[in-house]
Amino acid sequence: MGIYLNSTSPYMLYCEAFSSPYFVDKTKFLDELVPIVELKENIRGISGESHGTGMKYICITRPRRFGKTVMADMISSYFGKGADSSSLFGQLHAAGYRWYEEHLNQHNLIHIMFNELPRDCTTYQQYINRIQTRLIRDLMKAYPDAAIETDDAVWDALQSIFEYCGGERFIFVLDEWDYIFHRDFVTDRDKEAYIDFLSNLLKDKPYVEMAYMTGILPIAKYSSGSELNMFFEFSMASSEKYSSYFGFTDEEVDALYERYLNIEKEPRISRSELKLWYDGYETMSGKRLYNPRSVVGALSLNQLGNYWTSSGPYDEIFTYVKNDISGIRDEIAALMSGTTIPANVQEYASTSLELATKDEIYSAMVVYGFLSYSNGHVSIPNKELMDKFADMVRQRPTFGYIYRLAAESGRMLSATRAGDTRTMTEILERIHNTESPLIRYSDEAELSKVITFAYLQAREYYDIHLEDRSGTGYADYIFYPYKKEDDGIIIELKLDQPVEKAIRQIKDRKYALNFDGRLGEPPKCTGRILAVGIAYNRNDPAKRHECRVELLRESLGGYRKPDGFPEQEKPLESADRRISDQTEY
Repeated sequence: MGIYLNSTSPYMLYCEAFSSPYFVDKTKFLDELVPIVELKENIRGISGESHGTGMKYICITRPRRFGKTVMADMISSYFGKGADSSSLFGQLHAAGYRWYEEHLNQHNLIHIMFNELPRDCTTYQQYINRIQTRLIRDLMKAYPDAAIETDDAVWDALQSIFEYCGGERFIFVLDEWDYIFHRDFVTDRDKEAYIDFLSNLLKDKPYVEMAYMTGILPIAKYSSGSELNMFFEFSMASSEKYSSYFGFTDEEVDALYERYLNIEKEPRISRSELKLWYDGYETMSGKRLYNPRSVVGALSLNQLGNYWTSSGPYDEIFTYVKNDISGIRDEIAALMSGTTIPANVQEYASTSLELATKDEIYSAMVVYGFLSYSNGHVSIPNKELMDKFADMVRQRPTFGYIYRLAAESGRMLSATRAGDTRTMTEILERIHNTESPLIRYSDEAELSKVITFAYLQAREYYDIHLEDRSGTGYADYIFYPYKKEDDGIIIELKLDQPVEKAIRQIKDRKYALNFDGRLGEPPKCTGRILAVGIAYNRNDPAKRHECRVELLRESLGGYRKPDGFPEQEKPLESADRRISDQTEY
């Protein structure tokens, strides 16, 4: 047993994960890997049918916090000789497969966490020397008859073991392989040396039984030649295979939520809120995935919140947004309004240090987990990430236009809640005049975009649905509050028609019924319900807008000023709580 060779550490870490009440059994993934190690001869470059015959070099790339390390620990714990893991895997799906006992703890396994640094590390040489020294030490201890010298290259030592010890072979599990590329002290020459190290260690080596590698960034970005071309890469956006093993599926979250309801005496999270906050990532096959860290964090703490962390290259991406490469700031505003943006996502163009085009910036945001990618479009996947974008914009005046737009949209929400139609009209006209090209100024789609931008900040407090089926028709916009006691808002837009007609349509078609929820379910909103009409007459030479706000229903618990909302003027007043009696502002 050693630090890297047949280490007990992966097993101990996987036991910790297993002991969590929100553990998800992903050992079915082993059924994809066992056929690879069962082959007597691995034929590089030949792809088989369901089990990928010949693919003994696998690289999984995913954003951080998507379960890569837990999977690496699981693979090491099952195959490796470091610990007897039968008592653990006997309780998991893997125990039901015909190969279970044959391969359990029967393989030599080298597990390296590349995101570990030596003490006071300031050079690449210190970093790589630590890895080589530890591995050589492990090999010398385990194979004293292999004539290994302390100054041997690691690959020479492994080759000696293969030749002198009866063809001994090894499974390599290499986690966070690209970590070193994000360190400030690493030069371009160091990066080339590191790629050569991996190539010399793994490529065309008879002692490699399987090489399983994980990271954030794809190999192609760093290996410009043939150094690591033996790897098959599997990413979330471009590869369907293995997609369900990283991230949580809807079915898995359903099961976790049932556990949560049994564990918590006073559960404060609904299943729909989990979906709203943490769902939205999409694989190439169209499978929707949740961020595992965030789901587990929310259920464990019985509180919705932002459990998605960023550091290093994550933050560097926004330097390019701030500098407005290719006019990307305008599109960031559109993304924050819930719009999808066309993008040519190429995951090899994703290093945060060399972004030159808009598509490269979007590619990086997809790879790092800021955006979801589907059918040629990028979008902000969920409320957790929407809040992160909003926080970024609100706190950084250097974002200029988006920063000002976010501030104006905060005033717009406050004015709407207060029934201040003069301020609402002023903001709408300003955004319309500054955002809309003259040639499309009077298009209905353009006016809809103006409204979307005007309520940009509202997405922090509302789940906003466009063209939402409600009552006996489809409402243009319905704002469902994340906190039920906050105001619900319905917006109807009219072109070349009086604003009164918008309000009348909201009432006649009973759009407010959507806030009541389905039969047997609690209401979606217990606060006030506001009807908002917005009208624009294209024949008006002054290009004036008209707004009206009416109170459809008072708060079921009495009016209160919601926590966290922007400052507002006065609340609307109503003398009746009944939805059938409308009170005009």
